[in-house]
Amino acid sequence: MNPDRPGPSILIVEDEPKLSALLADYLHADGYATAIVADGREVVPHVRAHAPSLVLLDLMLPGRGGLDICRELRGFSTIPVIILTARVDEIDRLLGLELGADDYVCKPFSPREVVARVKAILRRIEQAERKGKGEAGHEASAADGGAAPFEIDPEHHVARLDGRNLHLTPVELRLLALLVANPGRIYSRDFLLRRLYDDHRVVTDRTVDSHVKNLRRKLQAVRPERDFIRSIYGVGYQFELDAEDADNPADKHADKNVGSPPPPRR
Repeated sequence: MNPDRPGPSILIVEDEPKLSALLADYLHADGYATAIVADGREVVPHVRAHAPSLVLLDLMLPGRGGLDICRELRGFSTIPVIILTARVDEIDRLLGLELGADDYVCKPFSPREVVARVKAILRRIEQAERKGKGEAGHEASAADGGAAPFEIDPEHHVARLDGRNLHLTPVELRLLALLVANPGRIYSRDFLLRRLYDDHRVVTDRTVDSHVKNLRRKLQAVRPERDFIRSIYGVGYQFELDAEDADNPADKHADKNVGSPPPPRR
């Protein structure tokens, strides 16, 4: 680590020393602190011990693969992850996003591009925390007349369904906040792409599909019988709520809330 640097800390997971040193130099120039890990087996212990602000994660690592690392990180953390990969086929990129990565950069890349991606993700998180509410950061809950039974607190990066925490990535949290704020509205994939990735890059409709698939899986872990996100063939997605969802959700699903605090009441 570089404790003398005041900026956010970036963990660089890369086994090519020249490349990791180059990325560190560019990040330092923009005020970021860095740490470098070259062995895949050391990544998760480092994240648990140091809680970096963001992880730059190479896929091809000695000891343990990047996708497996990403999967474990998402099991206990919402830390942003940018995948660095020379495996440019779409399947690998989508698999990384489905496992919870927030972005990817294909090798060879410009270090300036990587720094721009880091800035963009951290800026969006900061803006969501500062805004607190709004269409992209709306706190929707039974308490404020929003879309019960969801509670979303962007400032603390918390989202709940029926009082149970949903462990979402920053991209998934923005996506859910947007959908919950406007139940019934149909969103095109193109619109969602612009809202989720409003700064740069070339991404495809499949990227949105991957994030929606991951979000659905986490929602259905709480309510297996419900699919809140409806696919509109050839168009996009619609967030659906019915009367039963908003009518005392904590009581109707009390058996699934054991050990969890109830949602706020009016």
